[in-house]
Amino acid sequence: MAIDYGDLTLEWLGYATARIEAADGTVVYTDPGRYGTLDGTWGERYGEAAHPDNEPYDARDGDLVVVTHDHHYDDDGIDRVASEDATLVVYEDVSADRISAGGRDVVAPEELPYDVRRVGYGDELTVAGVDVEVVPAYNHPDGPNATDGEPLHPEGFGCGFVLTVDGVPCFWTGDSDVIDAHDDLEVSVLLPSIAQHFTMDRHDAAVLAERLAPDLVVPIHYNTFPDLEADSRAFAGDVASRGVPVALDEN
Repeated sequence: MAIDYGDLTLEWLGYATARIEAADGTVVYTDPGRYGTLDGTWGERYGEAAHPDNEPYDARDGDLVVVTHDHHYDDDGIDRVASEDATLVVYEDVSADRISAGGRDVVAPEELPYDVRRVGYGDELTVAGVDVEVVPAYNHPDGPNATDGEPLHPEGFGCGFVLTVDGVPCFWTGDSDVIDAHDDLEVSVLLPSIAQHFTMDRHDAAVLAERLAPDLVVPIHYNTFPDLEADSRAFAGDVASRGVPVALDEN
């Protein structure tokens, strides 16, 4: 389903893929693809869950596609959402060679037929009328997503994005714990991960929502496979009890 916020339409398409459309038709996607979420196989692979279960998705209408890190890079997913003249904004450390060495064959971003721009922490740019701010994203070395001080997502491995679409700043956290870099962000729509592993969980995401006080919270990146399970309704109740509006986009 779609969620309307002012002149924006927001959709969670599965895993880390969100679609944001402005009234003028500008379309932005975050981290498209993986785990059968866009090729129509998610349901048969992972079964029932509070999660989008779409038919094969091949809209190819995206003006801007952003990619936060290796784990969310999927060239097939990008091809399914990007228009012919799309701009692909990719975090600087995303490495097709490293991904392929890990057993998942991908085409490097620069080999795709789009305008590709690499970005790092603190970068700001404007693409298709959308202001893009690159925000750090990582796990704390002493937190639950680290082993013997080694985070699953170390600082420098990935990022988050604040995407100001039609004047509305939308923050996709990427795969991150709640970190100090989030403190001063101006956010109207918060798109946090609420997975039980690998990122901030639903409890920490609710605290972040209260801290940032957005006008709307739409959680994504949960229930795609068992390690990402989360009680989304408990999260929604927690956030709402803090006086922050929240909406769930799931089957």
